Amino acid sequence: MSAEPRINDRIRVPEVRLVGPSGEQVGIVPLAKALELAQEYDLDLVEVAATARPPVCKLMDYGKFKYESAMKAREARKNQAHTVIKEMKLRPKIDPHDYDTKKGHVVRFLKQGDKVKITIMFRGREQSRPELGFRLLQRLASDVEDLGFIESNPKQDGRNMIMVLGPHKKKTEAMAEAREAQAARKAERQGTTDAPSEDDTAEAPAAAAEAPAETPSEA
Repeated sequence: MSAEPRINDRIRVPEVRLVGPSGEQVGIVPLAKALELAQEYDLDLVEVAATARPPVCKLMDYGKFKYESAMKAREARKNQAHTVIKEMKLRPKIDPHDYDTKKGHVVRFLKQGDKVKITIMFRGREQSRPELGFRLLQRLASDVEDLGFIESNPKQDGRNMIMVLGPHKKKTEAMAEAREAQAARKAERQGTTDAPSEDDTAEAPAAAAEAPAETPSEA
């Protein structure tokens, strides 16, 4: 069955509950009268509640309605956010530089509204020192607590230890903020490009002063 509502001559009932173009309640009228009003307003008669008794119909520009509905659905899909889980792997004896690099990635993921799965990989005799991995996970969680929280506490998984960090901001909020920041940077770049430099404003009077005065032509 088509999901399209019945409109105009496709409506096959003796009477309808009519709603006007501005949402006003007209009342129950014969179908012929409703179609006549649709022609007078140069609009369509659209069945909006087929299961009601009698069915509810509204006077509207159906083509415009379909277009606006499609645009709203497209915008909703565009803004729809899917939760993504990123993964970051660390060693229990990671050096400070590598730690800062990995932490930077975690910060970026959380700012984007993504969850982050932190995996501590134990090798050889490191497996007998799980407290090293636990302390490292706790340190990382503390370093990024402004952006995320511990969604899943550290737990041993074979030779690895895993913790999941969740962002404080939802994906949609992070995306909106990113778009606003991008727009602000673009506006700032345009403002900088359009504004005259101090050298330009200083050169303008100097150029005017250096220009030779026009001499009157001989008669």
